[in-house]
This record gives sequence, structure tokens and C-alpha cells, in this order.
Amino acid sequence: MIKLLLLVLLLVPQVTWAADIPTLALSLGQGNNPDDWFTGLKILAFLTVLTLAPSILVMMTSFTRIIIVFAFLRMALGTQQSPPNQIIVGLALFMTMFIMMPVWQKIDADAVTPYLAEELSQAEAFEKAKAPLQSFMIRQTREDDLLLFLKSAHIEKPKSSSDTPMHVLIPAFVISELRTAFEIGFLIYIPFVVLDLVVASVLMSMGMMMLPPVMISLPLKIILFVLVDGWHLITASLLQSFK
Repeated sequence: MIKLLLLVLLLVPQVTWAADIPTLALSLGQGNNPDDWFTGLKILAFLTVLTLAPSILVMMTSFTRIIIVFAFLRMALGTQQSPPNQIIVGLALFMTMFIMMPVWQKIDADAVTPYLAEELSQAEAFEKAKAPLQSFMIRQTREDDLLLFLKSAHIEKPKSSSDTPMHVLIPAFVISELRTAFEIGFLIYIPFVVLDLVVASVLMSMGMMMLPPVMISLPLKIILFVLVDGWHLITASLLQSFK
């Protein structure tokens, strides 16, 4: 085994030299054309937006509501780490893609494709891309939450929903999503709490006080969730809540 490791270490420089792997270098230099600097600044801005992409995905889409509801469901079932976090996050991401697909298609048709075809300027493309996402968020935002941030920013109520500033709309949308997710989570909890109470009462009446009720209620909750096709019902409710 040690001889094999030594052989691999000796061959690595040879393979690297033979493959002639290209390198990528970033450097700052003097340029005579101002457009070169402008292009570089646009690349830096694009990389900055990429770093903010996870926050945009979480705060401006349906992801927040979905992931919180799934977390409540797992706590109500009492299954600890099942399903695993990776499964829940992955399912929430794909459901977000499904729900937001009409918005992405609208953005692509109205902003991205015309901009790449040089039919729109960058500012015009941004305004066109903002409109579908803004419309989606406004439909899911409670008026009270929107008025809260409008008053805090000392902004009069816009005559049209499309005139709502994004820096006001985004936090209002987030707290509205949190409220809706907690309401759905409460409704999910009710049948499981009732089942826990029934199991605890039965065990007390039988004098089995030393037996933890969760040992009996957990398999009952799982079989109940399976029999009523719980994943189908939860997913259907989440999809319906965005319409």
C-alpha cells in the first residue's frame, strides 16, 4: 500500500506536465480603452449577484414557506432527522422551481431574451425582469405587512401595486410568508397533538406511567400519516396556497 502511494505521488507531476493544464489568472493593468474597465466592472457586479443568489432564492420566492412547513411537519411527526435535511431542502428547491416557473418564463421572454438580442438596454431589461417577480410577491403579501414598512419608510401608499419599491416589498413579503407558514404548521400539528394526548391518556388509565408515550404514539403517527397520504395532502395544500 505504501509503495502504491509513493508511485502515485511520483507520477502526479508527470501527469500534470503531460496534460498541459491551462491556468486562469486575474490581474489589473493599464488600459487605454475605458470600455475595458466598464466590462470588468460588469463582471465584478455579476459575480457579486451570484454570491447573493441564495439570499434572493430564499427571500423572494416560495422557498421560505415550503421549507418552514416541512420543518413543522417533521417536528409534528417527531421523527427527529427523518427525512434528512438534504431531502427536505432538495424537495423544497424543486417545488420552488415548479411554483416559480411561470415567473421565470415571463422574465426570460420579456427581459432576458430581448436583452441578449440587444433589443433592450440594461436598465430596461432590469425593469422588465422586476415586474413578474414583483407581481408574484405582491399577491402573497398581506396589506397590513406592506403598510407597516411603507409607514416606517415614510412613503405614501402607491396608487398601483407595480409602483411599490422593492426595498419595502421584500421584507413585507418575507414576514407574510412566515405568518402563512406558521398557520399551515399549526394546522399540521393539531391531529398529531390529539393523537399524543389520546395515547398518553390510555397509558395513564392502564397504569403504565413508566412507559414513554412517544414510543407508542410515534409509530401510530407514522402509519396515520401514510394512510391519509400525508405527503400528497401537504404538497397539494402548499401548491394551492400560492394560487
